[in-house]
Parts: sequence; structure tokens; C-alpha cells
Amino acid sequence: MMDNDYILEMENITKEFPGVVALDDVQLKVKKGKVHSLMGENGAGKSTLMKTIIGIHQPTKGKIKWKGQEMVIENTNHALSLGISMIHQELSPIPYMTVAENIFLGREPVGRFGLVDHKKMEKDTKELLNNLEIDINPKEIMANLSIANTQMVEIAKAISYNSDLIIMDEPTSAITEKEVANLFKIIEKLISKGVAIIYITHKMDEVFKISDDITVFRDGKYIDTKPAKELDHDKLVQLMVGRELKQVFHKEKAKIGEVILAVKNLTRKGYFKDVSFEVRRGEIFGIAGLMGAGRTEVMENVFGITKRDSGEIYIKGQRVEINTPEDAIKHKMALLTEDRKLTGIYLMLSVQDNMVVANVKDYLNGFLLDKKKIAKVCEEEIEKLSIKTPSKEQIIGNLSGGNQQKVLISRWLLTQPDILILDEPTRGIDVGAKAEIHKLMSKLAQQGKAVIMISSELPEVLGMSDRIMVMYEGRKTGEIMRGDATQENIMYLATGKEH
Repeated sequence: MMDNDYILEMENITKEFPGVVALDDVQLKVKKGKVHSLMGENGAGKSTLMKTIIGIHQPTKGKIKWKGQEMVIENTNHALSLGISMIHQELSPIPYMTVAENIFLGREPVGRFGLVDHKKMEKDTKELLNNLEIDINPKEIMANLSIANTQMVEIAKAISYNSDLIIMDEPTSAITEKEVANLFKIIEKLISKGVAIIYITHKMDEVFKISDDITVFRDGKYIDTKPAKELDHDKLVQLMVGRELKQVFHKEKAKIGEVILAVKNLTRKGYFKDVSFEVRRGEIFGIAGLMGAGRTEVMENVFGITKRDSGEIYIKGQRVEINTPEDAIKHKMALLTEDRKLTGIYLMLSVQDNMVVANVKDYLNGFLLDKKKIAKVCEEEIEKLSIKTPSKEQIIGNLSGGNQQKVLISRWLLTQPDILILDEPTRGIDVGAKAEIHKLMSKLAQQGKAVIMISSELPEVLGMSDRIMVMYEGRKTGEIMRGDATQENIMYLATGKEH
């Protein structure tokens, strides 16, 4: 094939962030008028690569050729001027502007006196939406739209630039089947005009329906590119997970006791449906699934952060009402959230303050805080969990990610929980700290606690779990015992194949 058939060529692309190699010498070649799908587990590097194409990130090394010319893409405006646009996975509309204003933001049509020509903008938007068979009023305020319609506006906006390459990162994560069918019609039209599409999704059926070529990434590395017709579901799963499990996990045997938590038919419309599971004392219960599977949403709901539409929760055989996190804590549950920085630590406070914030009332002596008791408890926790900090007064923001995570775990252990929910407990921390947290999880299970671990890392799920529940698009697709679990059978369930 002649090189000039490729509109985009990326060679030897490496992207390093402090302490992390997100992309390690990867490549991607996209042909004009074709759909090129990019596949891989969570954290494989797909979105990072897309951000280097549109100028959000600069590669640490490697070269990008656009229409045969080597170039540095400086920022998103530069990418747009070259003819590259992107539908992002995270929707970020400006909520109190209209649909038309969002679509033409930064390139509004201007009338005679240099003022924005709203009539023309609305007319152009109406024409664009009609052509795409999207039934949305250009004058509607974005905040009033459903997530599905917000997604359709994002799609329309990316197409309105008349780009030669459109990157679609999970474009169907929030839209209905009817809208997906419409999107595929739009993609067909674009391709017939010679536009190239890079398509990222976790939905296997979509990939085989629309792709010409498929590239697979794994753990930030390039694995292979094949014509879609040479692959099927099983072959693609093998390419996505085919790593050797070299890592050793600190999983020790624990006595598994009675059921402590039972969740029955939990439903929250638009997020998850009819999810049921049980967790026992002494068990590490893994929850696996790809982005958008609903894992975090289910456990946040069990913890009372969000309202449910239906379903029941039983603790030690008794039905309980958990409508707020306070209710959950009262029933001896604890939740370590997925995003430490956003919903976990108070960055400007000390290690000690971060530790005791969840159960301050336990340290009250009348109306006053018992500072001696607090100091003693914190010293003990620092020693028990081997937290590396100059002192308990150190500002937590100055600690490494792994030590911050340990402070958060000790915060919850001080509430004396029976059920500990850990959402991505080792995300973004170094290998040594990971091993220590895995050891700690084993120890907690041995003490008779029930540990629920949500993890996007298959080796971690396989290495640490006694039993694994797998989710796909808001529903449970199966449960696998430790002895029967493999990367392949978890990935089958995580891509929608049922047990």
C-alpha cells in the first residue's frame, strides 16, 4: 500500500508522565475513508494517544505524519485547523448556553456591526442537525438536554468542523439503540466522502459492525493491527488480554464465614439494573468490568451516596435502609473512593486530621476533642500500616500517592468496619506500595472483614479475589470463583457475553 493512502501515521510514540509511561513506543496508521477501531482494556493508552493527536499532550518521543507531512500538533485549535476533530469521552458542554452557541463556540457567524448573528447561527445549526437526522431544537439550553441528547450535540459539533479525521472516543456510551443506529448511518455518509474515523469503544458488536481495521493496545504498548474481517470476538479478546501473569500477589488464605452483605435486585434507572450479589466474612470479593460497566455506581449506591429506584440490602441477614453514607457507616460499612484527590483526601490538612475525620465523635471528651487519644491512635495507625511520613502533623499533600492511600485506608479502619469497599485501591501508586496494600487487604480478610475490591486491572482482580462478579453496561453478566477465573473468561463477561 502506498504511504499516501494513509491520512495519519504515528510512529514510535512514547508518552511519559511523572512516574508513569502511558504510551511505550506505539504506532497507528489510519487510511482515508475508513473506520479504524482502537481496542484495549481500561488503561491501555487509547485516550492518551488520541490526546496526542489533537494536541492536548505532546509525545515525549516519536513522530506524527499528517497527510504525508511530519508535524508537531501544538494544541486543539491547531488540530482543528488541520482538519482533525474529536468527540470526547467526558462530555463538557457549557450548560447555560444554547445548543447553537455550544456548536459554534469560538467561531460564531458575525453580522455587519461585528455582532454575533444569532439568526444565522441557529439556521446553520438547524441545517446541520437536520442533515444528521438529530431532532433537537437549536435554541434549547444545554442544561435541559438529556445525557443522550448532549452526546448527540457533541457528535454534531465534531462533524460541523468538516474535518478529514474524526476521533470518536466512546461516542455511544450514553445513547439509545435508535441513536446508535443513526450514528452508524452518519459514519457511513462521512466515509463515503473520504473522511477517516478513529473509533474507540468497549462494545464488541459495534466494532465488528463498523470497523475496517482494528488496532489493539495493551498496558500502554502496541500489540497488533488487523483487518476487522480477520478477527472475531474470541481472537480480539485474546489480543486484548494476552499478557503473562508474572506479578506475584500477596493473597493469603482466610477463613470464609457467613454472608454479611446481601444485595438483591438493585436498580437505578440509567445506571444499573437488577444487580444481586452476596459477600461473606473473610472474603475478598472482586468486581470487574470495563469503563462504564456500572461497578462504582452500584457500590456508591449500596453506600447510600445515590438514590436507588428499587432493590434491597441485607446486613447479617437483616434488611436495612441505607439512604445516606451516615446510614452505611452506622451499619459498619466503609468506602474508599476511586478518585483520592477529588473525593478522598483533604490535601491541605495533616495526616492526623485526614485520619480521624470520619469518626471525630469517637474522640470527644464532653464537648472537647481528646487530643492525646487522637495522637496515640494516629501514631499506632502510622506504625501498623507502615505509612512513610516525617510525622502525623505532615500535610498529606506532601506524601506519595501510596502513602496517601494508606492514610485513607486507616481513616476507614478507625471506624471499625465489617464491610470495606475499596474502589481502585492501587490506582496510580507504585509497585512497592501496591504490594503493601494487597498485604493489608489479606490481613483484613483474615480478621473476618468482608473486602469488596473494584479494580480495572485484570491481574489484580485475578490475584486478589476469592470470587469475582463481572459487569457490563449496568448489569451483572456473571460470577467466577477464584479457581476458575482466567483473563479470558473475565473479559468475555466484561464485553457482554453472559455466563
